[in-house]
Amino acid sequence: MSEPAIELVEMTKRFRNFTAVDRLSLTVQRGEVFGLLGPNGSGKTTTVNVISGLSRPTSGTVRVLGRDMLTEPRSVRRLLGTIPQETALYEELSAEANLRFHGDLFDVPRSRLSSRIDELLRLVQLEDRRRDRVSTYSGGMKRRLALARALLHDPELLYLDEPTLGVDVQSRRAIWDHVLDLRTRGKTVLITTNYLEEASALGDRLAIIDRGRLVALDSPQELKSRYGDTVLDLVLELAPSPALLVRLRSIDGVTAVNTADGTLKVNLTGDPEATGRVVTAVTGEAKLLRINQHEPDLDEVFLQLTGRELRD
Repeated sequence: MSEPAIELVEMTKRFRNFTAVDRLSLTVQRGEVFGLLGPNGSGKTTTVNVISGLSRPTSGTVRVLGRDMLTEPRSVRRLLGTIPQETALYEELSAEANLRFHGDLFDVPRSRLSSRIDELLRLVQLEDRRRDRVSTYSGGMKRRLALARALLHDPELLYLDEPTLGVDVQSRRAIWDHVLDLRTRGKTVLITTNYLEEASALGDRLAIIDRGRLVALDSPQELKSRYGDTVLDLVLELAPSPALLVRLRSIDGVTAVNTADGTLKVNLTGDPEATGRVVTAVTGEAKLLRINQHEPDLDEVFLQLTGRELRD
């Protein structure tokens, strides 16, 4: 069996008295699309910087593509392709010039460079705009060009930071298709994203970290099954009273009660009789206009595991 693409064992990163990542252990298999999720300040960026060789861990083991990042960071970086959140393209150069410059940096053989550029511009559907300055491109076109640049030297591991940030629906779908195609070709992809729909659609497995620690790791479906509760959305004629909220929270099987956008949201787990008890309690005090029951989505799992407070 081949070595994992990424292996972190008890990895810790401190900045003076602040612990950004605390004894994080996880493994990303080769050929896997792996999502790294967490609220602001959770340690995602620090973790990726350590994996990319941009930062050294305070302690623990970091191996990427079978190499130790403490002793072989330069050789690993040449096997990585990166799309940062800011695309970092040369705006006054053409798409083709951007790719040629990147090819020279990564020592793509001159005999292959032109054909490789042609191939990737066709892949991201920018062949007819290859000689136009990047400053004339839309946000989605820049993202697709950044993907082509990241793939130019045929990396074994691709890191995408918010790959569809600020792009339209069509460009987002095109980028998703490219990522899924990479998986079919055996490439390993590490994604950080705040679009949980995106993480669910693309990720074979997802790791959720919070305050520097791993809080959950599994496939999107298993995370929803394990941590998600059934949700009742109840629309009332008038806002629920504080006494009703207290009463609902005391019902067996109710795990959370919140109000949002005029809707009373009640999370249920375990007891199959809980739904009836909730409806009885609500209709005993308020006029119920509409009720909807649905299974959890990844957003609800994420909030349950990391909390609802805003982070800077």
